[in-house]
Parts: sequence; structure tokens; C-alpha cells
Amino acid sequence: MKQRSLLRDVSIKGASLHTGDKVQLTLKPAPANSGIAIRRVDLHDKPVIRPHVSQVTDLVRATTLSSGHAKVHTVEHVLAALHGMGIDNVEIEMDASEPPIADGSAKAFVNMILEGEPVEQDAEREYFSLDQPVSVSKGNSSLIALPYDGFKISCTSADDRGIHTQHLSIDIDPDVFATQIAAARTFTIYEDIEELLKLGKIKGGSLENAIVLKDDKIMSKEPLRFEDELVRHKILDVIGDVLLLGKPLKAHIVAVRPGHAINAALTAKLVERMEELAKSPKAAGPKKAETAVISEETQLDIRRIIETLPHRYPFLMVDRVVEFRGDNELTAIKNVTINEPFFQGHYPGQPIMPGVLQIEAMAQAAGILMLRAINAEGKTAVFMSVDKVKWRQKVVPGDQLRIEVKLLKIMRGKIGTAAANCYVGDKLASSGELKFMILSEGEDV
Repeated sequence: MKQRSLLRDVSIKGASLHTGDKVQLTLKPAPANSGIAIRRVDLHDKPVIRPHVSQVTDLVRATTLSSGHAKVHTVEHVLAALHGMGIDNVEIEMDASEPPIADGSAKAFVNMILEGEPVEQDAEREYFSLDQPVSVSKGNSSLIALPYDGFKISCTSADDRGIHTQHLSIDIDPDVFATQIAAARTFTIYEDIEELLKLGKIKGGSLENAIVLKDDKIMSKEPLRFEDELVRHKILDVIGDVLLLGKPLKAHIVAVRPGHAINAALTAKLVERMEELAKSPKAAGPKKAETAVISEETQLDIRRIIETLPHRYPFLMVDRVVEFRGDNELTAIKNVTINEPFFQGHYPGQPIMPGVLQIEAMAQAAGILMLRAINAEGKTAVFMSVDKVKWRQKVVPGDQLRIEVKLLKIMRGKIGTAAANCYVGDKLASSGELKFMILSEGEDV
């Protein structure tokens, strides 16, 4: 796919959310391979900031970037619009530190992009295609990025009281972003407003540019634009924050209660992985399994699992396969102990196994089953996507997670779909429908 920029300059004026300052923002065409640049035309020498997660300095209710004496606040909405609409090269000129908040969504920036008329350039677009799962968790929030041939986000949004819980799983492309995500507005909890004002935030905030949640009521100048507008805005923020990777991403992000801080933490982990692959090109391909799961085996111990899967501590999530039922079903176990490294932060004093790691356990067990079904010696099962995810019960230290997997179909001997359930005793803890691909050593997704 070719890189894209704009055909002409486009501008917008308005007040910013946190500083309340009046600002003009202009999107200007830029040459191929130049990327995204933010220029503060109100400062001496008109300094430029090239958005990257290494420049993040503040993540309280917004994403703030700093480079030298220049700083910009609340850039996630305009970055989300550029990322979602597939714009690779553009210069953003601002005569203040923060973009206009407009109506609290990215709709105004999408309209600017359409007015500026996206145009293809000569150079090919360069993506970062994630090759292995990457995860972060903090408190009651967790994100995991999974290999996926595209850009997909599955997000669960919830407030502390669990009143406004919403979930959405959606593939992102320019049409989807423009029609399904861009118009979702920012929101806050009524009780948080006073504290934000004390911090010097939301000086330009109002019901014209934000949704306020008060108990079970939704306060807004206009009705909700989507029944699940809150989770759509959380997805919008993830799209903007992930662009701090420095290039478009191919991955499936599963997010539970995301926010700017944990979004940035995931992006930093993705940058680490991207840099590792750049230093060692051979690492970009899947690791070769030493042996295949042969059809005569009725169960696998940890030694055979390590020989079959490329995963290692702390990301190996299957301890034993206790039973194969033909080539299409298995039962595996994961023993959950207090020694698991994720319990240090999830959560201190009340350890709970992150739901995204339950998904990873299901994916690893499903990969073993797929390898067995096609007797794929020397190959690796790469997790591609997950749908219909449900979490029913918390998993804590001392529990034994029983993983039941059923292979639903295999396409072209290479792409598999499986249904998986995790149980603690007789109680369902989590479930999902998984898709994965079998790759040879050095083969790209």
C-alpha cells in the first residue's frame, strides 16, 4: 500500500480542552517518508516535535509530548484521525500548546483530512507487523497486542462502579474510523471534575465538548451518537496513542479499561520489540518448533510442551495437556501460583490473573491442537485474532485453570479456528473463539 499525504492545507480554529486557550491548527502536505511533525509556530524558531512515545511527559487525562523547550498537550485526537484515516506524512502547525477540542471527538479532524483530500505518494507504506504477543497491566487495566494481519481493537470500557460497562471489537480502516469511531466524544466522571480543575485541567471543558457520567445518568448537550459511545472513544484514544510507535501497526489489541498511561506503556513495549527485530532480522520470523505433536500421544508433559511451543518464561501459559480427544479436542491445565510475575501489579494485595493472559493460555493450547491435527513438524502456530470473548469469574493464586479447546475448522491446511473455555473447578472463568495460522520458519504472516 502506498503512503498518503494531503493535497492542500486545511485549518481549524477553536478553544482547547485543558488550557482553554484559543488556537489555530493547520494540516499541511508533507513529502513521502517524512512522517508526522507538529510545529509550534508561536514559539521562537518554530520548533518541531515528531510524535514518539519516548517524548511522553504527562498522561493525566491527555497525552503530552515534549522536545527541548517545546511541548504539546492532548494530541491523541488529531493523531487518532491521522492514524485511522491512513495519513502517513503531514505537518501539523499550531499557534498554541494544545489542539482545539472541537466537540470532544476526532470528527472535526477527519473532516479536515477529507477537505484536504488524501493523495497517494510514490513510496510504499511501512508497517510494524507484530510477530509475538506483547502485554502490559496496571491495577484493573490491561492491554495485550497480538499478531494480526490488519489493525483490530477489542475493548472493554468500565467505570469503577461497573455502571457504564461497554464492549466493542472492530477492525480499523479509514471507512470504519470515519463512520464508526471518529465521532465518539470524550467523557469523564462527575465526581472527578473538581479534582481535574484543581490540577489545572479542563479549563475549556463543557457539555458541548464532553460527556459527563453522574451515577447511572449520562449528561450531554446532545443524545449519545452511539449506544456504546464510551467504548468507541476509548478505542479512538488507543488508535491515537499507538501512533506514537512511529509507524502504522498491524496487530490485534485487546484492551480492558485502557487509558493514556497504559496505552503509552503498551506502545513502549511495541517499540522495544520493533527495535529488537531491527537489530536481529532473523528474530522477525516465528521460532521453529523442535518436534511436532504426533498423533499417537494421548497427553503432553511440560517437556513436550516446551518442545512444541516457542513460548518461554514468563509467557508459557500451559503446564500440561492431560487429554487429547481425537485430533479436534483437548484438555490442558495451567497451574496459577502466587509466583506468577503479573501478580506484582495485578493487583497488589488482591492478586487476580489478567483476562488477556487467560486468552493467551487458550491460544497456546489451541496452537498445540492445530499442530497435532495437521502433524506440522518444524512449524509454529501464530495467534491471529480472538472474538466473542467473555470473562465470567476471577482467577486467583491457588486455582488450576482447566482449558478445554475444540478445533472448529481448518482452511487450506494453514488457518485454524477453535472454540476455547477456561474453567476453575466446574465454573466457567472465560471463553473465546480463536483464529491462528501455521507458519514455517522464516515465513511472514
